[in-house]
Amino acid sequence: MQIYVVKQGDNLNQIASTYGTTATALIDANELEAPANLVVGQTMVIPIIGEFYFVQSGDTLYSIGQKFGISYQQLAQINQFPVNNPLPIGLRLYIPPRPKREITANAYIEPYGNTVSQGLINAASSNTPYLTYLAPFSYTINNDGTLNPPPLDNLRQIATNNNASLMLAVSNLQEGQFSTELGRTIVTDQTVQNTLLDNIITTANNGGYHDVHFDLEFLPPENREDYNAFLQKARDRLHANGLLLSTALAPKTSATQQGTLYEAHDYAAHGQIADMVVLMTYEWGYSYGPPMAVSPIDEVRKVVNFAISVMPANKILLGQNLYGYDWTLPFEQGGEAAKAVSPQQAITIAREHQVAIEYDQQAQAPFYNYTDGQGNRHEVWFEDARSIQAKFDLIKELGLLGISYWKLGLSFPQNWLLLGDNFTIRKIQSPTSA
Repeated sequence: MQIYVVKQGDNLNQIASTYGTTATALIDANELEAPANLVVGQTMVIPIIGEFYFVQSGDTLYSIGQKFGISYQQLAQINQFPVNNPLPIGLRLYIPPRPKREITANAYIEPYGNTVSQGLINAASSNTPYLTYLAPFSYTINNDGTLNPPPLDNLRQIATNNNASLMLAVSNLQEGQFSTELGRTIVTDQTVQNTLLDNIITTANNGGYHDVHFDLEFLPPENREDYNAFLQKARDRLHANGLLLSTALAPKTSATQQGTLYEAHDYAAHGQIADMVVLMTYEWGYSYGPPMAVSPIDEVRKVVNFAISVMPANKILLGQNLYGYDWTLPFEQGGEAAKAVSPQQAITIAREHQVAIEYDQQAQAPFYNYTDGQGNRHEVWFEDARSIQAKFDLIKELGLLGISYWKLGLSFPQNWLLLGDNFTIRKIQSPTSA
């Protein structure tokens, strides 16, 4: 695959011709709604095997080979270019695909109400070929340790059809909010714990789950060691029943980071106890906060650097959002919430308001501003092919286990194409093969 950024004056046929493909292939790969009206700054994924590189001033076969991990002799041979000749600026060189690493990929799916919507069913069907795990979010815990299941409908069958495994996500959500008091009960009350683990194991075995995933948030800081002890107890029981254990961790940059969200999450202990962890590396830009990138790469890297200093990199799933936000300006603390938008919706909004998409190099994230029909100013931050590729590059660079998406349901076709292009997705037939 190749990432292309639309420039002023571009049209689809021209782009297709440049990269030796067709306009139809570009429309299908990127699910283009208005192929005759491209947005300046919009990214497209070019569906080709390998990629093309256009020679720039100062390039040599050697420097280009170094950039792409190929010898200059091989690069010259593939492109039938004399190895000692100077490179003309603008020359198109073909770069063959590089070997792909195997990773674990998870995605949460969050049904509402009493049934799974058709939109989520479609998203699960389309995306589970790219997943190791599908995690219905979530089984909520009652005060006595019993469980409330989310609607599942045929999600298990969809996972089975696509050779994906199920992750049983359990949380301390009550009435839509993470409950500190329920969290305290779960990690301190042995009777509740025993009931909870009995229910989890029965549910996992009956429901075809391979991993049990604890997302316990806003725990009292003083219960940090209690949470560690509970996880150790849970792991012993789950492993004895052929099940894996994973946890979700708030995005910390140090062991002493303060705040209710962070203090009870002990990275070193989770790294020792859990089979894998999900770093929730998103929501820097959030619905009630000021406009900014949802998962800026510089902030994400700080969290990952701390994590790999206290736990094995090959236990870490990098958390990644599949959405962005549209803020109404000026931002006011406690004011109107930003609207969640899919990457596809963000492009549509830019096109409708005839604004170009910009790109923040430090955050590695696209953004733009526009004025709506009522004269209100807006700021939009979202994800595109460039921003997601930056996360894939981080996974490769630091040797992480893989990626975990929050959440299915918002359209981002480029992500899945690039995921499959960058990695081979691990498929697990049984818990013991993980």
